[in-house]
Amino acid sequence: MKNLLLSQLSQDDSDRLEPYLKITPFKQHSVLFEAEQEIKHVYFPTSGVVSLVVTLETGDMVEAAMVGSDGVVGVAAALDGRISLSRGIVQLAGDIVVCSIDGLKSAALQSPKLLSLLVRHEQTVYAQAQQSAACFATHHVQARLCRWLLRARDLAGTDTLLFTQEYLAEMLGVRRTSVTVVAHTLQSAGLIKYARGKIHILDPEALQDGACECYGTVKRHYARLLGPAK
Repeated sequence: MKNLLLSQLSQDDSDRLEPYLKITPFKQHSVLFEAEQEIKHVYFPTSGVVSLVVTLETGDMVEAAMVGSDGVVGVAAALDGRISLSRGIVQLAGDIVVCSIDGLKSAALQSPKLLSLLVRHEQTVYAQAQQSAACFATHHVQARLCRWLLRARDLAGTDTLLFTQEYLAEMLGVRRTSVTVVAHTLQSAGLIKYARGKIHILDPEALQDGACECYGTVKRHYARLLGPAK
């Protein structure tokens, strides 16, 4: 499996889960589940990226966490947290291994190692959400956008990202004009090339220099709890 968590499973755990797994392609902006609704499946991305976002009464969205082939989405449902606290939306199209909640729960109850892995993963998602909250409150838009682009690049495994400025503004919780100004600054500096909803990252090292500390902090959380992150 190209998913980090599934690749870490023992042969016994893999055999237990196999009957409940199905690879499904998902298009960009597909909604996996809504906030305050029952989660019906667990999702292990093998490509593409999924965002967990909080939607406000105004319709505005703010991203809390980002998950790719390094993790799993909706696993709390298999740990008896069946009602989602956020919306799960496919940020970048890709293939996802879909697993039934009951199948994953049954396998986890038979395997302390699998249960531990799932709990540790949920800790990384919680830590990422905490870091995002601190980032939104204290860091400048340019540093946040650099961090966000780097994280999306890591998970997608490509320097070309298909995002509109409007979508970036939604994920960062800022006005589109703010993203336009920052994107122009980064493009003028030769860090990215942006045109027609497509971003090419030209200088990831310089982009990392401009990113806030949150990029490295999230990677360290993953390394400590799950092993080396993407």
